[in-house]
Amino acid sequence: MNDRPSPASRFGEPPEDALPDDIREIYQTNRTKLGFVPNVFRAYARRPEHFRAFMQYHDVLMKGPSGLSRAEREAIVVAVSSENRCQYCMVAHGAALRILGKDAMLAERIANNWRTSGAPPRLMTILGFASRVNEPGFAPTDEDLAALRASGFSDDDIWDIAAIAAFFGFSNRMAGLMDMRPNDEFYDMGRGKKSV
Repeated sequence: MNDRPSPASRFGEPPEDALPDDIREIYQTNRTKLGFVPNVFRAYARRPEHFRAFMQYHDVLMKGPSGLSRAEREAIVVAVSSENRCQYCMVAHGAALRILGKDAMLAERIANNWRTSGAPPRLMTILGFASRVNEPGFAPTDEDLAALRASGFSDDDIWDIAAIAAFFGFSNRMAGLMDMRPNDEFYDMGRGKKSV
């Protein structure tokens, strides 16, 4: 018998009919788009102010204007989450990377070990810096930033890489606190079917 209150969080989740209207609307939008409500929404719904702040910054980083492609941003999340051993973010954002990057094999290799993934040089540079942001005591030197600029990254790109890596370091740790489980649906997304 499983006494776990919810696959979304060990702290439980509020009933949907008790949620504020704006959060219920987000649930419905995702149910229409994906066919389900991601457990991260269900977990954060317990604290509506946290839900709103988390989702707003998530959307700025992952969907807002940037010199990084959506796939590059998802690759950062997958690589950092893999290093932090965050099952929820690896699985959920792995699905997004498979879809946005249109290369399920590369997405899996990044999730397993970005360093040996065979990703293109630009992406390897991005993931190398993101990984460093994820390290304790991260403090890049002026030379580190100059090397990124010499590789073609603008200051805004460098900021975005660091912000995404740092935000998902936080997200990974909160998912661990909540013992958040990936929705089953994420595992099949973006894999396509092989012909026999």
